[in-house]
Amino acid sequence: MRIPVPKLSIITVHGSHIIDMTHAPIYNILMYSHDTYGLGHIRRSMAIARHLSGQEVNILILTGSPIAGRFTLPEQVDFVRIPGMIKKTNDEYHSLSIRIDPNQALNIRKSIILATAKTFKPDLFIVDKEPLGLKREVLPTLKWIRKSLPATRTILGLRDILDESSVVCKDWSAKDVYRYLEELYDEIWVYGNREIYNPIVEYKIPPILESKICFTGYIPRKQWPPGVRKKIRKRYRILDEDIFILVTAGGGGDGCELLEHYLSMHDFFPTSLPFKSLMITGPFMPKTSRERLKEKAKRFGIKSQPFHPQMEQLIAAADLVVSMGGYNTICEILSQQTPALIIPRETPRKEQLIRAEKLTAQGLIDFLPWKEVSAQLLRDKIVTILGKSELYKKKMADFQLSGLDTMRERIEHFRDTP
Repeated sequence: MRIPVPKLSIITVHGSHIIDMTHAPIYNILMYSHDTYGLGHIRRSMAIARHLSGQEVNILILTGSPIAGRFTLPEQVDFVRIPGMIKKTNDEYHSLSIRIDPNQALNIRKSIILATAKTFKPDLFIVDKEPLGLKREVLPTLKWIRKSLPATRTILGLRDILDESSVVCKDWSAKDVYRYLEELYDEIWVYGNREIYNPIVEYKIPPILESKICFTGYIPRKQWPPGVRKKIRKRYRILDEDIFILVTAGGGGDGCELLEHYLSMHDFFPTSLPFKSLMITGPFMPKTSRERLKEKAKRFGIKSQPFHPQMEQLIAAADLVVSMGGYNTICEILSQQTPALIIPRETPRKEQLIRAEKLTAQGLIDFLPWKEVSAQLLRDKIVTILGKSELYKKKMADFQLSGLDTMRERIEHFRDTP
């Protein structure tokens, strides 16, 4: 359903109000991001919304992220906050903030999602990562859209890699996901390159579904002009000739060990590390851990902060990024063409490890396996990457980030095809 938006043409007077009666179609996009923990889903949704929004496009994001309000929203983009949930085990979730039975929290979330869809009446519904939503909470909405809004396109958006093949196949089979992909989704957008990782093969996608899959390519982020780099470095008192290393733990919930490794390297080499550093611990790191790391970092003159709303700016200002290598951080690194050392986590899923291996094989980044990290090896890797910075920058400059262009093309196709 397209909701008309006024244009300045034919005007009638109704009481004391002037009402514009010429209409152009507004296209409504509803996005679902379950966000049980971390920053990944909401950052990806925000990046997509920021680039797809426009005068004739409304975007509404359903999110469980407790920090959604910290991001700057562009015009005609808004979000609906559903109660946050946190994963305790593979199949157990608890309410993040309020003291409420998990089933009650899930019922509230399910009701809000369905009510929003019924009221907003989207032309396009994009579900991020979880085909059925958290604990199947999106299933009623997908079924309602199929029945009541048959012209609405439904899209499943998948990051490049979900997990190792056997885990995803087992999970999707147990949840009957393959059947629902056929019945309830028009397309499956994979935010990656088939040549790097092919989920059709890895996740045993049935042939009947292959025509629905669209490889968009990786999602680019805003590229910042040289002036921003200078401004950020000046803010953190980093000179032009200084080597600036940014260490980021993503959401921070599982990033403490990464930052401990980085600080231990300074302990081991107290006088021979010729660079300046900034640590972003992540807003979900426990406060006690965050404060302990902050005090330890001070001993080496390293600044630390929990969150930065424009990570792309920090990455653009850095000479090297050290990170665990979540999807969004990788996209930001590739967009800013900043050399990176990835130390991927390997539990509870191997997504980051697989991504790091694949992108290292492309010459885009380098990585260090989690279990092999030591102060000496970490320093050697950093020095080696810095010595080959120009090679990495050239590789990244030649790597096409086509995600947003492809998504725009698909949306234009939908709008032109009744």
